[in-house]
Amino acid sequence: MSLGSQPPVSTVDPCDFLHISLNPDGTITSFLPVTAASLDPTHPNAPLTKDVLLNPDHATWVRLFLSNQPLPSDGPTPRKLPLIVYFHAGGFVVMSAASVPNHDFCSLMATELHAIVASVEYRLAPEHRLPAAYDDAADAMRWLDMCNDDWIREHADLSNCYIMGLSVGTNMAFRVGHGESLKNVRIKGLILHHPFFGGLKRTMSELTMWNNKNLPMAVVDLLWELALPVGADFDHEYYNPKFFRCDEL
Repeated sequence: MSLGSQPPVSTVDPCDFLHISLNPDGTITSFLPVTAASLDPTHPNAPLTKDVLLNPDHATWVRLFLSNQPLPSDGPTPRKLPLIVYFHAGGFVVMSAASVPNHDFCSLMATELHAIVASVEYRLAPEHRLPAAYDDAADAMRWLDMCNDDWIREHADLSNCYIMGLSVGTNMAFRVGHGESLKNVRIKGLILHHPFFGGLKRTMSELTMWNNKNLPMAVVDLLWELALPVGADFDHEYYNPKFFRCDEL
């Protein structure tokens, strides 16, 4: 795959950085800890959490986070909570809705923002290259739109929905936020936390931060090589928003 320019020398092993190993059959093995959902939190302010099946054919699911701190009400009917649909980071290759950092972050959002958070467990590359994750994101939005889950039905204000992502999750939020026609869910906004886009032509910040300790470019390149369709270059519409066309969704 052409990088579009002569890059600096990398000092990072991307597999070691990501805590993965590449297998001969084209799959990967990941070594990242996960945590289970809980309906019986030990901390009095921790939200209730549960996992709900999304698509059995794809083994996808949604982890819901519900604050156990009631909102103040102006009358006898409790106020419903804003809904945050969350797509986790991980370069489309690693992490999970059950990964400890993602679980803890969504727990904090549910508690501090008095919101119900729906964190989507989507399929990962390279076993499931893009657009699999985008399809799962669209599945999640359609599921929420017609949802009969008791937490969503009783506590979520579907007219007050925000789609949020971190890193590649912002990439997913950007696409699904432009591409879905929904009946009941009203998207109020997109929350794009550290957007993960790029292209063949290296930017000045990419070249300057080539061996950045938080996310070296060798890691970025490996993630996209594993996630993009086979044979795609870095100017593919999934990576470079310049070529994004919402009318094709």
